[in-house]
Amino acid sequence: MSAVPVPGLVNSGRPAPWLAAFDHGLNVIAGTLVVVLLCVVTAGIVTRAAGHPLSWTDEGSCFLMIWLACLGWMIATRRNAHIRIRFFQDKLPGQPWRWTEAVIQIGMAVFGGVIAWYSVHLVHTNADIEALALPLSNAWMYAPLFPAGLLTLLQALADLAKQIRGTAPRVKATAP
Repeated sequence: MSAVPVPGLVNSGRPAPWLAAFDHGLNVIAGTLVVVLLCVVTAGIVTRAAGHPLSWTDEGSCFLMIWLACLGWMIATRRNAHIRIRFFQDKLPGQPWRWTEAVIQIGMAVFGGVIAWYSVHLVHTNADIEALALPLSNAWMYAPLFPAGLLTLLQALADLAKQIRGTAPRVKATAP
């Protein structure tokens, strides 16, 4: 499906330089974590097959998967690539479509804010609990929720501002 263009774009259709650098950074970090995750899982498989399993590979891969999932969430948010079913919304005429889109963006902003807010509590609550096999606090498991929620909040507010100004294009979802 085609998506609505990413907010924060300048008139030329290219992202502002700081947004392009941010998006690139997210992609580099996510790519790096995929490679690290593959190495950790492979190390676990090889050492189990050799009869001397490493005790930390399962827990390490869990931590990496959580971080990778949140990075994927942030990348999809920036690209406006989350799954949306627009069947009924696309049948609406111009103004009702824009109002519906604004309500959706308000809902996304609230969702992002709630996730970011409660992630602070989760990190604080788990800060003194150590992981079983790694010398890490369990707070690191919940830490990526804050930037993911905050990014969702900010992206939704940027999209909402475009809706209010009337500068957000109406793009119907199309099959690839």
